[in-house]
Amino acid sequence: MDLNKVMLIGRLTRDPELRTTPQGTNVASFSVATKLMWNDNNGTRQEKTEFHNIVAWRKLGDICGQYLRKGMQVYIEGRLQTRSWDDQSGNKRYRTEVVADNMIMLGSKASNTAAPSGEPSYQATPEPAAPTGAEEEVNVEEIPF
Repeated sequence: MDLNKVMLIGRLTRDPELRTTPQGTNVASFSVATKLMWNDNNGTRQEKTEFHNIVAWRKLGDICGQYLRKGMQVYIEGRLQTRSWDDQSGNKRYRTEVVADNMIMLGSKASNTAAPSGEPSYQATPEPAAPTGAEEEVNVEEIPF
C-alpha cells in the first residue's frame, strides 16, 4: 500500500495568485512557511523555517484566492507532486508542490488581521473524484505559471 499525504499548519508568505488554464480551470498558487524550534546541546534555542509551495485547483483554488492573505495561519492537507520542465537554456528544472485537497483557516479574527472583516473560518472540501477512479490528467504546458 502506498500513501502520499501532507498535512501542514503554517502562515502564508504571500497572497495567493489565482490563474485560469486555457481550458478554463481555476488554480491558486501560494507559499506556506512552517517553523521548527528546538534547544541544541548547549541549551540555545534554535529555529528553522521551511517554505512549501501550495497549489489548489478548481473550487478550492477559488476559495483560497478569495479568502487567504499573506500572514494568515492555515491548515493545508494534500499530496506531494513534483513536476519538471526544460527552461529557456534547455536545463531540466524541477518543482515539488503540495496539491491541496483541503484548507482550513486557523486563528482568531484578531490574529488573522488580513482576513476580510466579519468572515468566519471556512473549511473547503474538494469536489468528489470521478467514480471511474481515473484522475484528470494535467498537461504541464497548460499550467499558466
